[in-house]
Amino acid sequence: MDSTPPAPPIHNLHWWALTDKGRVRANNEDSFLGLQFDAQEVNYLGKIGEASTGQKDFLFAVSDGMGGANAGEFASRIAVDKITRLMPASFKQSASGLGGAFEDILTELYHRIHQAMTYFAAGDPDCAGMGATLTLCWFAPGWMYFGHIGDSRLYYIPAKGGEIKQLSQDDTHVGWLYRNGKLSEWEFRNHPGRHGLQKALGAGHQFVDPQVGAVGYEPGDMFLLCSDGVTDGLYEATMLDLLRPPKTMVSPLNPAERIVQTAVQQSGRDNTTAIIIEVR
Repeated sequence: MDSTPPAPPIHNLHWWALTDKGRVRANNEDSFLGLQFDAQEVNYLGKIGEASTGQKDFLFAVSDGMGGANAGEFASRIAVDKITRLMPASFKQSASGLGGAFEDILTELYHRIHQAMTYFAAGDPDCAGMGATLTLCWFAPGWMYFGHIGDSRLYYIPAKGGEIKQLSQDDTHVGWLYRNGKLSEWEFRNHPGRHGLQKALGAGHQFVDPQVGAVGYEPGDMFLLCSDGVTDGLYEATMLDLLRPPKTMVSPLNPAERIVQTAVQQSGRDNTTAIIIEVR
């Protein structure tokens, strides 16, 4: 009797991405990334595309930089550039059955990015206080592995159930109050301390302790990665309506355009970035 475990199912991923500096900020400190990779090479993905999970893994990330002058832009670029150098080395482990190793891989990735930012901040006065959030999702056949630090977010919209679930946890005290039912969504969104980060990459933090996790996915599932410019402008119910509009509503915009443009219209006080991935 063959005891070989069945091969994981192969799916197509369809993605859309967009960033906007908003209506107030002079520059855009957000960065986003889409990669297709294996053990030998990395391919950058365009803002819109579709591909199979059969031969290579995929990674999508959003980072929101912080710091004086142009340090915020530099910080978020460091975060996404470091990913391209480190992730291919993990592909062999993924291909041979990742198991719990994804936690070690993603934790090490976050530590290395943190070290790079700390190094640059120490050597350049213009980079003092430089830091960034980083939220990413890594798609291997059948599973999405995620890592997170800061207040950018990862949402999961399952094909069944008609709901939107926040997988990432905001690394703020106000976020902790909201998660524990001590604030309503309206109170959370209007709290003056909602952007006070307790964790970030760089930014003078001595240690990093990223949140990591995994979700099995199936056709029809959607995932939303976004910076806090999106969550400043949109309630979660509105996000869900924009991602899964009624069949009677016909829009010329793709999901990322609907999310980002509506968030900028409703708020626009911050840089606004979104990546949507749909499993097909």
